[in-house]
Amino acid sequence: MNRAAVEAQLAELPLAEFVWFETAELEFSERIRTVCRENCPRYNKTWACPPAVGSVEACRARCLSYPQGLLITSLTEVADIADTEAALATRGPHEELTRQVSAILRAQGTEVYGLSTESCAICAHCAWPDGPCRHPDRMFPCVESHGIVVTALAERHGIEFQYGGNVVTWFSLLLYRETPDPA
Repeated sequence: MNRAAVEAQLAELPLAEFVWFETAELEFSERIRTVCRENCPRYNKTWACPPAVGSVEACRARCLSYPQGLLITSLTEVADIADTEAALATRGPHEELTRQVSAILRAQGTEVYGLSTESCAICAHCAWPDGPCRHPDRMFPCVESHGIVVTALAERHGIEFQYGGNVVTWFSLLLYRETPDPA
């Protein structure tokens, strides 16, 4: 992959920050999954969330099968940071950025596994658990659904995420591996 070419394309996007990392740096915690189970209304309602994504250990194995990653962030200002529903309603532009960055990486000959903010909002009603995901090529499971402590990764790399006021920082992880050249 030509990182310089990728970075030139990333510079054209409204990203707040980005950083390359090794997936071995990722921290996984069952505690993060507990937050999903106890506090998220989307738990057990979508293919992008637990339990559909598998156990934290299964998610860890899946993530670590991709040796490299790219963390991206974008910012959104909301009227009231305490209004979770209103804040979540602003994630659409970040999801589009995640799709764009994923496409940039794929164009470089990589296989990408993207994790983002979605508890999946593509379909009005998710097929889970009665049928397969209708859009597996467009759906990005939620970072937290995999038990990833994304703030630890951000802190390790000096990525700002606490801006104060009514600013929401959206995170995505694009895990990737080089695809072998067909011989």
